[in-house]
Amino acid sequence: MKKFDAIVIGSGQAGTPLVFQLAEQGQKVAFIEKEHFGGTCLNVGCTPTKAYVASARRMFEANHGPDLGVIIPPGTRINLPAVKKRKDELIKKSVSGIEDAVEKNPNITTYLGVGSFTGHKKISINGEEIAAENIYINVGARARRSEEYRKAGALTNQEILQLDELPDHLVIVGGSYIGLEFGQMFKRFGSEVTIIERNDRIISREDEEVSRTIKEVLEGEGINFRLNATCMGAKRLADGKISTNVDCRDGDPQVIGTHLLLAMGRVPNTDLLNLESTGVKTDEQGYIEVNDFLETNISGIYALGDCNGKGGFTHTAYNDYEIIAANAFGKNARKISDRITTYGLFVDPPLGRVGMTLAQAEKSGRKIKVGHRPMSRIARAKEKGETHGFMSVIIDATTDKILGAAVLGTGGDEIISGILNIMYADKPYTVIRDSVVPHPTVSELIPTMLEGLKSKD
Repeated sequence: MKKFDAIVIGSGQAGTPLVFQLAEQGQKVAFIEKEHFGGTCLNVGCTPTKAYVASARRMFEANHGPDLGVIIPPGTRINLPAVKKRKDELIKKSVSGIEDAVEKNPNITTYLGVGSFTGHKKISINGEEIAAENIYINVGARARRSEEYRKAGALTNQEILQLDELPDHLVIVGGSYIGLEFGQMFKRFGSEVTIIERNDRIISREDEEVSRTIKEVLEGEGINFRLNATCMGAKRLADGKISTNVDCRDGDPQVIGTHLLLAMGRVPNTDLLNLESTGVKTDEQGYIEVNDFLETNISGIYALGDCNGKGGFTHTAYNDYEIIAANAFGKNARKISDRITTYGLFVDPPLGRVGMTLAQAEKSGRKIKVGHRPMSRIARAKEKGETHGFMSVIIDATTDKILGAAVLGTGGDEIISGILNIMYADKPYTVIRDSVVPHPTVSELIPTMLEGLKSKD
């Protein structure tokens, strides 16, 4: 059995920087990757989808030139193979950089394959058994897919990025973040798109105004929605098309499309690890249970990224790495509970979110004040011709601290960071209210919004 100082399983946004940090500290590290360096974000998540979103935005602009007085001759069309090629080249460049750096590092030994535990801090990989006192699990998650959908030829977020031909009619099961992003981009590419959601509204974890506004925007672009779907399932028809059960209260009981994308959530890849043999505990959904410092119930074994269920985003995975590194090699202790929930939904216009939703704040029992400003009243948004959406903020009426905010509109995914920074600084909202912000920007209306707070009963 070969022994290392540390073993890192998975090369996602936590595992990759961690393995280099451990090697820099002089540790001998085994680095295990089953599929591709860089993990989900780089290969099948953020990088490729945002590259597609950018192409979809170009299509949108080309088709809406007259709105801003620009006459573009008809005939704009998507070249999906070229879009895919650009995406693949972006990924290849980043993956190659990781591969080269790993190969050149004398303290890192790479194992390509699926690693699984065989005993206490023992792992089998490609028929070889290795061990280490410290093991870091960063195995990520994958799309949820039942056997019924698999037999019907349904695609996941990973497989749809490999298409060379544009779907005539893309049916998407799941009206949440992944489904909405793919729905808008393929509609802009030229596909007919239907999104099926079992709840009575899309992205139900958001406040109702967010869900309603985004649905209105996407419907305005021609996307069809079927909500309150029940008895869902799918089958391949004789002509090659796919029939997806909807069984809604209104409309046809099936939706017939040429392609079916599953966006029903994700499941952790922990089932590949044989965790029972080493005693690491998971919850009922398969996520590895960790403490505030990312350590499992077994001392020296840690879980980072999507597989611990503590974030599910690239930025939270990277923060997991930062927590491990700070506590092992830094001067300041860091922990999961230090971070504030923040994320984006990258439809167009994008949503930037931080902290509590209004529903969560009301449920907390706090006395709160709220601010709201529609994008249609913001000069910069009107000048850009992008007036969909709004900005809103929730304030603790007792402390004047910001509890949460949403910016749904042009630049919302970037603007939200300004509010997030004030929350991390633990300063009252008046710091932003009394600031001077450049004109003409969308951000300049945040102080204006904060001047008109209203108490929420």
